[in-house]
Amino acid sequence: MEIYISNHARERMDKYKIQENVVKTTLEKPDRIDIGQFGRMVAQKALNGYTLRVIYEENNSLKTVITVYRAKSGRYEV
Repeated sequence: MEIYISNHARERMDKYKIQENVVKTTLEKPDRIDIGQFGRMVAQKALNGYTLRVIYEENNSLKTVITVYRAKSGRYEV
């Protein structure tokens, strides 16, 4: 499946120093997937004392990453 990372998500990745391969790994092998607002998907992965959350939309064979952020470990169930 192809992955497209939006400009907003790339800005967040730069801000939080999250590498693209970590985002892709979270999408390909998440610890958990939830449904978020507007029917978007939320892939989550526990990493180094925090939870990485990747919000994306999935259409056919394309996953579009909307935003990416770190959350305190324990705030979200993984």
